Amino acid sequence: MAKNLLVVESPAKAKTINKYLGKDFTVLASYGHVRDLVPKEGAVDPERGFAMRYDLIEKNQKHVEAIAKAAKAADNLFLATDPDREGEAISWHIAEILRERNLVGDKPLQRVVFTEITPRAIKEAMGHPRAIATDLVDAQQARRALDYLVGFNLSPVLWRKVQAGLSAGRVQSPALRMIVEREEEIEAFKAHEYWSIEAEVAHPAQGFTARLSKLDGKKFVNDTRNLEFSITNGEDAEAARARIQQAAGGSLHVTDVGAKERKRRPSPPFTTSTLQQEAARKLGFTTRKTMQVAQKLYEGVAIGEEGTVGLISYMRTDSVNLSAEALAEIRDVIARDFGTDSLPDKPNAYQTKSKNAQEAHEAVRPTSALRTPAQVGRFLSDDERRLYDLVWKRAVASQMIPATLNTVTVELAAGSAHSFRASGTTVVVAGFLAVYEEGKDQKNVDDEDEGRKLPLMKPGDTLPLDRIHADQHFTQPPPRFTEAALVKALEEYGIGRPSTYASIIQTLLFRKYAEMESRSFRPTDVGRAVSNFLSSHFTRYVDYDFTARLEDELDAVSRGEEEWVPLMEKFWGPFKELVDAKSESVDRSEATGARELGTDPKSGKPVSVRLGRYGPYAQIGDKDTDEKLEFASLRPGQSMHTITLADAIELFRLPRKLGLSNDEEVSVGIGRFGPFAKRGSVYASLKKEDDPYTIDLARAVFLVDEKEEIARNRIIKEWADSEIQVLNGRFGPYLSDGKFNGKIPKDREPASLTLEEAQQLMAETGKPARKGFGAKKAAAKKVIAKKAPAVKKGTADAKPAKKTVKKTAAKKTVKKAAAKKVAAKKAYVSPHPEPAKPLLTASSGEIGKKRIIKKPARDEAPF
Repeated sequence: MAKNLLVVESPAKAKTINKYLGKDFTVLASYGHVRDLVPKEGAVDPERGFAMRYDLIEKNQKHVEAIAKAAKAADNLFLATDPDREGEAISWHIAEILRERNLVGDKPLQRVVFTEITPRAIKEAMGHPRAIATDLVDAQQARRALDYLVGFNLSPVLWRKVQAGLSAGRVQSPALRMIVEREEEIEAFKAHEYWSIEAEVAHPAQGFTARLSKLDGKKFVNDTRNLEFSITNGEDAEAARARIQQAAGGSLHVTDVGAKERKRRPSPPFTTSTLQQEAARKLGFTTRKTMQVAQKLYEGVAIGEEGTVGLISYMRTDSVNLSAEALAEIRDVIARDFGTDSLPDKPNAYQTKSKNAQEAHEAVRPTSALRTPAQVGRFLSDDERRLYDLVWKRAVASQMIPATLNTVTVELAAGSAHSFRASGTTVVVAGFLAVYEEGKDQKNVDDEDEGRKLPLMKPGDTLPLDRIHADQHFTQPPPRFTEAALVKALEEYGIGRPSTYASIIQTLLFRKYAEMESRSFRPTDVGRAVSNFLSSHFTRYVDYDFTARLEDELDAVSRGEEEWVPLMEKFWGPFKELVDAKSESVDRSEATGARELGTDPKSGKPVSVRLGRYGPYAQIGDKDTDEKLEFASLRPGQSMHTITLADAIELFRLPRKLGLSNDEEVSVGIGRFGPFAKRGSVYASLKKEDDPYTIDLARAVFLVDEKEEIARNRIIKEWADSEIQVLNGRFGPYLSDGKFNGKIPKDREPASLTLEEAQQLMAETGKPARKGFGAKKAAAKKVIAKKAPAVKKGTADAKPAKKTVKKTAAKKTVKKAAAKKVAAKKAYVSPHPEPAKPLLTASSGEIGKKRIIKKPARDEAPF
């Protein structure tokens, strides 16, 4: 056994580092977090100084056992988890586990930190070990405790007042508020009409377009920010165009030509957030995908004869600094590939915005600028190649000279009272633009002029006028947040940290509080209800400034400037008091955002929209005065916040009777699992392209016939004295007895199976049949009680079948336990509406059953 044990987080990293350290080292992976708070009430005890109860994470238990076994035999222990507070906490948890098992004793237990996985960086880190930084551990524990206390205490209030199964989080809730407030801005937006007037100039060398800058001796204004416009209707625009046309007399006169030279500095190398933003803009990556691909590049990729090596530095960082070694190498590459003229006299320095950037002290950069994208590209997947190209170019460009741009502006008179202006910007010295240019979320007027080169002109020139045209415009509502824009906003507000941006976004989507529409966030009705409820009743805890200040205080704990327990006490007292008060005082209909739309013209009853157990729905009638209420689910794309009375009444046209087929009535409707067509007792789901409000009889009959045909061809073979059948399924033939499904070997003809063979296959491969969530759970409970299919005594198959069943049952027992744990981690929320049974209240029993939090993945706090 090796004398030294080194523990990292991921197996890919362990494999890479193992090659560098040699046979005296055993390198093992923890596979992320090894312990987490127990998923039940009391995991954090405010009465005992916020004592925290931890438990091993089941899926990583075997990795912990491997680490413990190796630690027992090793002479020296090194903890080399990631270089941030999360990584520090993982090292601390591993150390605590080893100490509890008396495996440390007098052995040196040291922490080593590196921000890149290269032989040089590993060697340097091993030469400078240190103790575990308790300040970083305290900061991570405080963050985890805060997230737990907020989630565990605020979520049940949401269950009672909004909808069962919901959750609230300390950081995700302000992020959701941003998305919801932007949506409300869009809905409240009123478009303003304005007109622009442009001249098409027929210059002999090159035609170009000029914008009107002066009308009737006054400045022509189109200010969309302050809503100041010179012309706001078509009549005035046409009258102005005619006046200018007449005054110009077919030509424009150059009155002034101005040139202005300016410098544009390169952007700093990537931080986590700028990498996520730029990958979203230029590569179309989600934040999650960016971090996944970056993780692979960081942990190591096989590069031909060089072997496995980490290609980029650690990707969770607030810093824009580069090490002296990295700067020297980048400058060598610039001199070699772009010439010494592209190299500044001294390295470019950038100011890091975050006070806490020392946690991971370098920007995201290539571990060696000498490895150009062209050289390593053939060893990478397409996504890895594109992201590496982005990181390499940004880092190299950051150390090049500024670009020199020349902007030429020409004033063109149309008579004495009107004038036009044209601008063009050209690159005089490319500088860093030869390598890289940062993307933008939105382009402005100046961006349109960039890259446009105007022909040579001088004052006094007369230019032929082709035509003058007036164009109508309308002001646009603020855009919805893209992933890049949301990450930028979170960073600007100081909400969250580099390691949490991706998990914040993922949680909002997973919880269905927001959905992506044209690559932008659109809040769902559930998300709006949660956000509005929290903003109204827990205002302080979704306040941007409060959340940012709390993040700053956590950073202060990580720097040793504050104690974590007093910070927790200051937060907990007022928060718990407010939770207790709001649990009793808030009316549910107010919390869900229920809206009265008007009166149903047929019945004279009130029409409203509400949020129920399975989503938003419309209701005709008042539960306090009407015995019978009518319900209808909202259609995809409809929102209870914008739906009109007419749209809501239209929803009650279902179910629709279409006519007769085979002497049976055919109808369409919407059920819990979506829109369907029905004939007699046969139901057939409508396809994506079918609209239940417009589908005709012929199409509905076709879908039902198709469903019946599938059902007729479903049974390949069955036996009179057995429940087992050979069936056609979505993924091919399989065996089933109604409760368990079994596999059929690919090289075997399904129709030729005997009953004995089918029983044997069921015993070896049978798994609980999936019939929806409830049935799945019920089937899982019966796995151990399931008896082996009968096998005749004395046959060759009898004994092996018994052993196989025992082995299978043992496996299923483990799977059952894992399934229970997964079920505990994720509160189930049905994606299918069931408007006939809207959940108006949640009983205390239901709430008690669901008071469970999801254990976090690496760098992920529970929502």
